[in-house]
Amino acid sequence: MSAPVAARAAPTVLRHLPIQRGEDESSWTASVEVDEVDRARAREYALLAVLLLAPPDSELLSRLAAIEGDGTRLGRAHAALAAAAREADPDALEREHFRLFLGVGRSELLPYASYYFTGFLNERPLARLRGDLRRLGIEPASGLGQPEDHAGLLCEVMAGFATEAYGAIDPAQQAAFFDTHLKPWFGRFFADLERAADCEFYRQLGSVGGLFIEIETEAFALPA
Repeated sequence: MSAPVAARAAPTVLRHLPIQRGEDESSWTASVEVDEVDRARAREYALLAVLLLAPPDSELLSRLAAIEGDGTRLGRAHAALAAAAREADPDALEREHFRLFLGVGRSELLPYASYYFTGFLNERPLARLRGDLRRLGIEPASGLGQPEDHAGLLCEVMAGFATEAYGAIDPAQQAAFFDTHLKPWFGRFFADLERAADCEFYRQLGSVGGLFIEIETEAFALPA
């Protein structure tokens, strides 16, 4: 499946992702040629994953500040995120990331599928996700620190689909995974992030995420 991403993606920030196929971490290096659209999709998902899972350090902020947008809605959102990165203080972002996603007792947001589906953590949506990951041959690496239904980890899975890091997953299976585990709640989550953020950087991250998920939703709905 090729989604019509109509904006330049960030310079790749894809790391060794903590979701891997089987036991072989080398499988994260795609051995096949990936078309440019899917490569851009992977970069977008990887960018969201990195920023949801941890606050950006000064090096990553410098890379984000160099993103160039274009005239599309997503391109303009990229440009706004880059502008926010240029003004951001890493220490302040670390505190904001903690407030938003970790917290003491409870964070401002709970970026988990189980919570958005049921209002509780570690419920049936997480069990369904784990079952689907097993059926696709995807096993969580040790030491994740988060359940697999964390928004950042789901973004990493989608990045892996786009680069064929797990092998060639049938496009219909990718669409079913997206429709089941991301589509019902990712838009609401990114809208919540825009509202809850106290700093411009995370407000713009919410905007980028929301627009990108709109594009993905439309693309996955297209006939194969």
